[in-house]
Amino acid sequence: MEYYSDQLNGSKSRDIEIIPPNAWGGIVAIVNGLVASGAFGKYFPEECPDGQGIFATNVEAFKLALKAEVPDIEYPFVTEKSDAEDWTSRMKDFSPNYLSILDFVQFCYEHVSKPIQGSHHSYFNHYHLSFECDEGKDDFRNRVNRIFSRNGISYELKETGNIIRLAPEVLSETLTAARFNTPDSTLNRMLEESRDKFLSPDETIRRESLKRLWDAWERIKTILNPDSKKLSATLLLEKCASEENFRELLNEEAKVLTAIGNKFHIRHSEVGQIEIKTSAQIDYIFHRLFSFILLASRSLA
Repeated sequence: MEYYSDQLNGSKSRDIEIIPPNAWGGIVAIVNGLVASGAFGKYFPEECPDGQGIFATNVEAFKLALKAEVPDIEYPFVTEKSDAEDWTSRMKDFSPNYLSILDFVQFCYEHVSKPIQGSHHSYFNHYHLSFECDEGKDDFRNRVNRIFSRNGISYELKETGNIIRLAPEVLSETLTAARFNTPDSTLNRMLEESRDKFLSPDETIRRESLKRLWDAWERIKTILNPDSKKLSATLLLEKCASEENFRELLNEEAKVLTAIGNKFHIRHSEVGQIEIKTSAQIDYIFHRLFSFILLASRSLA
């Protein structure tokens, strides 16, 4: 299903990096429903007293495993409300750190299945369950990703169970499509690592993506002549642009990018270096150098 407002106006921009209380409340509602349906019973089984099979999720086992792997998530969740205002207030107070919420989503994805009702046990009035793992995971992933999308949240749960941060729209397609096939395998690996780090939900790791990208920048400037970095960089720019004016533009940009790497807290840690303060600044600086390196790397392929 696609909401009519999305059909009319298009999807929201996915640039929100925290998970607001209403989105957390939606995830809580999904998981509470799945626990009640027995969807976690394959991994946390509540066995029929007559030994005839699984009939529910063992809530205590679910709680203990969750606490061990995602300690900041309290389970059971908020379960009672007196009115809408009280519920909203409770969820604001209850919302965990966004990284803990993302870890919780991954925990649930790893252990969820679709419960299939089998025979009815009349004495205990329950159904014995079997489980369809892939269908259960697909449904959970789609429901969570819909919440992320409808709230403009910049994360997406993938089929692998990993969560990635969606790159800004102006950079997303370029990042996804980029293939690094330079003659230097180390450079290719450094560029892949910087891209992976940039797509992490954790801002600390995204900051590391800048360092890895600037390391790649320093390396690519030596590819064509390892004995002379200056000559090698000149040869690289000539391969990128044969036209003089555009080559001069690239030369000026290369100087600025090198200065950024030295002046800001990216490659060096000396006192006095300028801190990059926001996630948006990380996006901008990464985009600027990544675009240049992508152009240069294609001239080497």
